[in-house]
Formats: sequence, structure tokens, C-alpha cells
Amino acid sequence: MAEEVTLGSHIQHHLTNAKMCSTDAGLAFNKACVDSGFWTWHIDTLAWSIGLGLVFLLIFRSAANKASTGVPGKFQCFIEMIVEFVGNNVRDTYQGRSALIAPLALTIFVWVFLMNLMDLIPVDFLPALAGFVGESAFGVDSHDVYMKIVPTTDINMTAALALGVFLLMIGYSIKIKGIKGFIAELTLHPFSTKNKIGMLFLIPCNLLLETIALVAKPFSLALRLFGNLYAGELIFILIGAIGLMQLPLHFIWAVFHILVIVLQAFVFMMLTIVYLSMASSDNH
Repeated sequence: MAEEVTLGSHIQHHLTNAKMCSTDAGLAFNKACVDSGFWTWHIDTLAWSIGLGLVFLLIFRSAANKASTGVPGKFQCFIEMIVEFVGNNVRDTYQGRSALIAPLALTIFVWVFLMNLMDLIPVDFLPALAGFVGESAFGVDSHDVYMKIVPTTDINMTAALALGVFLLMIGYSIKIKGIKGFIAELTLHPFSTKNKIGMLFLIPCNLLLETIALVAKPFSLALRLFGNLYAGELIFILIGAIGLMQLPLHFIWAVFHILVIVLQAFVFMMLTIVYLSMASSDNH
């Protein structure tokens, strides 16, 4: 007997990722992965994020191949505006010299924007299509087929992006300051004294404060992006539960949410540049 669909189960269904895990019996999916532990793959997040990353590469590769010194077309102008916008922000914000920062910032801005943009697709459309395919092709109850199409509403995705930025921060700090300089920055600031005995007492305090400040940066990146997009997705789901009357409300919220989509991509990019600039500075 099919499970009765209530408002609560409908919302929970839309907020649940399609999972794949390894068990003693072999590969398992979705509900069988409840107690599977850490190594559970959110296959919808992986598929959509990788797919949108490829879309980004194909769009910009196409623009690069069609670029000309003559009068550019509309498509080329649009891509050049994005590149120039990101480049200006990098020049104004990043204080060091690195050939990686501008391409990294461009990738982050466009990729996060594309992942956020999936939030504008009606919440029932692709999950219902996936349920129909699963039921007709594989005989699976449509309510047991899960599909979250917005990768940035998955904390695992935003945490992975933030972790990548965090590793770059550590790498740039060690590259610019050396290992000794990196350790000194964590232990000799913000409190210092010329008295060596007094400094021994200050080092643990400095290490605690600087470690917290360092670790808080990737946490803020991951949670800010996840929280804003997850809240927006939840409102779309609540609107979608109304039925056919959802379209006017969906349109109104989508118009407002466009600002959130662009702003969160921009904030993630800017904070990445700022954090890497701070990691690259050697002022002490």
C-alpha cells in the first residue's frame, strides 16, 4: 500500500536528497541509507553541481572560441561584462599578486550563481518527472524517488566549497609567510609583549583566538550560503503546496529571490577574495 501523502511528508520529501551508500548487502539507495554512516553520497547534489559546472565551462569556452577583435556580439559582450566585473573586484580587493585569484573568483561567482538559479524552477516539476521515470521505468513508488535540484541547499555542497577556500587560505599563508611565519601569526598576535615570560602566557590565548577566527571563516561561508538558499527553497515548497494557485505567489517570491541568488553568489566570491587577501598579506 502506498504511503499517504500529507503536507509534512510532502515538504520532507522535497527536502530529502537522493542518497547512495554501501552496505553489507551491496549498494543501497535512499531509505536504506539511514544508518549507513559518513560515506553516503548525495547523488542529486553531485549530478547537478557537476552538470552545472560543465555548463559554465562550455559557455565560457564557447565565448572564448568566438571572441574577435572586431565588434563583439551580444553574447560576447555579456561574457566580457561578467569577466570585467569580477576582475575589477579582484583588483580592488586582493592586495597580493596571484594568477589564480581572478579565475578562481570567476569560477566561484558563476558556478554558485548557476546552482542558486536552479531554485527558480518550480519545485514540483523535476522531482515529479524523476518520480514518473522511476515509477514507469523501474517500478519504484514515486514517493520513494528523491530529487533535490538546488545543490546549494545541501550543507555538504556549501561545506565542500568552503573547505576548498579554507585549504587555499592555509596554502597561501604558508607560501607567503613560510611555516614559521604562519605559526607565529597564530601564536604571537593579537597580544604581544617584549617580556619573554609574559609572552609564554600570552601564546595559548593568541593561539585559541586566532584558531577560532581562522576556523570561523569557512563555517561562515558554508552556513551563510546554505541558510539563505535553504530558506528560499522552503518558502517555494510551502507555496507549491497550495496547488494551481501557487503561480502568482511563486512569481512574486521568484522576483524577490533573484536578488538573493545573485547576492549570495557575489558575497561568497567577495569573502573568498577577502580571506585569501588576508592570508596573503605579510604585514607583521
